[in-house]
Amino acid sequence: MELKDSVPPHNMDAEQATLGAMLLDWKSVNDVVTYLRPSNFYDQRNQVIYESLMHLFTQGVTGDLLTLIDDLTKNGKLDQAGGASYVSALTNNVSTSANIDYYAKIVLDQSTRRDLITISGEIKAASFDETRDSRKILEEAEQKIFRLTDSNQTTQINPMNVVVPATIKLIDNRYKNKDTYSGIPTGITQLDSMTSGFQNSEMVIVGARPSMGKTALALSMMQHIAVEKKIPCGFFSLEMAAEQIGQRLLAQVARIPGTKLRSGMLKSEDFKKIQDAASRCYEAPLYIVDTPNMKLLDLRAMARRMRANQKVEIIFIDYIGLITSENEEAPVYEQQSAISKSLKSLARELCIPIVVLCQVARSAEGNEPNLAELRGSGSIEQDADVVIFIHGEKTRQKEGEEYNPVQDRKLIVAKQRNGPIGDVDVIFLSSYTKFENKTKQEQ
Repeated sequence: MELKDSVPPHNMDAEQATLGAMLLDWKSVNDVVTYLRPSNFYDQRNQVIYESLMHLFTQGVTGDLLTLIDDLTKNGKLDQAGGASYVSALTNNVSTSANIDYYAKIVLDQSTRRDLITISGEIKAASFDETRDSRKILEEAEQKIFRLTDSNQTTQINPMNVVVPATIKLIDNRYKNKDTYSGIPTGITQLDSMTSGFQNSEMVIVGARPSMGKTALALSMMQHIAVEKKIPCGFFSLEMAAEQIGQRLLAQVARIPGTKLRSGMLKSEDFKKIQDAASRCYEAPLYIVDTPNMKLLDLRAMARRMRANQKVEIIFIDYIGLITSENEEAPVYEQQSAISKSLKSLARELCIPIVVLCQVARSAEGNEPNLAELRGSGSIEQDADVVIFIHGEKTRQKEGEEYNPVQDRKLIVAKQRNGPIGDVDVIFLSSYTKFENKTKQEQ
């Protein structure tokens, strides 16, 4: 199949109809100004004209043939716009502004195609350059595609006659399902009551000092979500290998001390427990990515694929400090800020909760952590919808010890954008590295 690359994609009729509709009915400019830019027009004359119309719009001047020609003349751009005859002819081929959004979307579509051709050419040229690292080329390619995707997002205005019925339907569903949560349940009953489960589009931060059980809490939640409730769940483990995650999950489900699984010092009755646990975990819709120091762009791309292919309804990331920014030359604060904002944006894009583990500053050692001690960037505190801290005494298991006493822990909900804050008492079963409700102590 031969590529038609002699003339880039464009639609002159749609460009002229868009401009003509704006001149016929100036109010119609509000329909397109939020997403259409001068660079979206292929014809340079149309670019200049649209730019002039945007100038009139920002000045609060009503755009028509007279004001447009006057503005072009004052700025010395009338000739670039094709002259007065071309400008005057724009309204000849359109009789109404009713279809302006349709015309403008055609202009935007053709512009996107031209941009894709340009990006493809740049990628092709870079790929032939043997001095360039292929991973860097891939990153730049994804970055350009993402920027193009973001630039094409249109702003949606939701009128109250749409918002109110949707809100009433949501309240009605909750009324009819009092015993269920509106979000993803974690299995920590008191926490689920406070949050009504982790909500779609929210970024949840779980913060603690090292060895306080951030990963254990995440795995305990995932065990409930994926193994018990069969809700598809994604897990980005940037610190532990997939087999280590699997071993911890088996210990939790089989309720066999992790030291036994690591040492192989198992009894015959343990194998039946392991077999039953393995069967339950085998069927669980849990998907693990265990790439260390993962690039942010790679993580975003993989998360999108998980959402599209595996239909995951929640994603855990362990942990934010190990995600590598694209701009490694930037100060650490700026890198962490960019990563935080990107993850929040990803949660909204995928419309699922994203739970991100995070370390807190050394000043929190032995004390209750607070929002100011989230390590890396104040942006994490701002971007997070929910912040949960783990507080309690560190567990130090002695060599050869199979079972430690039940440890008291406290989950501090320090921030919740749409709900209450407060403390949740839980227990930590150190031998299984598992968090459970306070009322389910098992000695």
